[in-house]
Amino acid sequence: MVKTQRHDNGILELSISNPPVNLMDIETLVALKDFIDNAKRNQTRGIVISGQPGFFSSGIDIFNLIRGDEELVEEYWHAVFELATSMALTPVPVVAAITGHCIASGTLIAAFSDYRIAGSGNWHIGLNEVQAGITLPECFQMSIRRIVGPHRAGKLLMFGDLLSPQQALEIGFVDEVVAPEQVIGRAVERLAGLLRLPADSMQSLRKTARADLAQQFVEPAKLPVTPFIKQFLSTEVQSNLRKIALDLQQRMKTRHAETC
Repeated sequence: MVKTQRHDNGILELSISNPPVNLMDIETLVALKDFIDNAKRNQTRGIVISGQPGFFSSGIDIFNLIRGDEELVEEYWHAVFELATSMALTPVPVVAAITGHCIASGTLIAAFSDYRIAGSGNWHIGLNEVQAGITLPECFQMSIRRIVGPHRAGKLLMFGDLLSPQQALEIGFVDEVVAPEQVIGRAVERLAGLLRLPADSMQSLRKTARADLAQQFVEPAKLPVTPFIKQFLSTEVQSNLRKIALDLQQRMKTRHAETC
């Protein structure tokens, strides 16, 4: 689910809220897309996407996607590509307030944003799809490459390394690291500063800066959704995902025991 909060200067905060670890279920994907698509109509001038304390998003809705329901898998990945398209093409600037663990699809949401502010702490950010045997399509790979460069992006994708907030800052994936309690406030502040600039000039420069990303999504019908779904449903990937889900479930139980 997505919680909303209105801030001054026409800023809308969209907060991913799917405890305990903020996995991206299909309802969240659809809600984010709808809010982004309707931003202009609702007098929204800028969007902050945030998470919950300790978790921006831990990635795809893995527990539901390994149940063998092919229709659900197809619907889910169509929703992912549709959200990516909306984020790539939106005329409204987006700032990611990375409040904690930011894995896989969480990292892609951050990458598609205009600016990324992370909270300090013992959490990780990165794309670990390779661990499941998944090859991200070019339209997603380039969203990382355009931020950190070809060599660095290649290593991150190939090894599936997860970075600390400071490491993400050092390679340029995030733009700022602040205290956890300051993340959302700083994101709103940074976005408000952007919106105070002369609108025509700012929008023109933003459009140019994001032209490479937008170009990947100008023809949604040509996006490689079908071959990606076929890969995701392969026996190897599904087997790997079940192992990852089991590991995540164990870590969730451990975390719950530690906090009780």
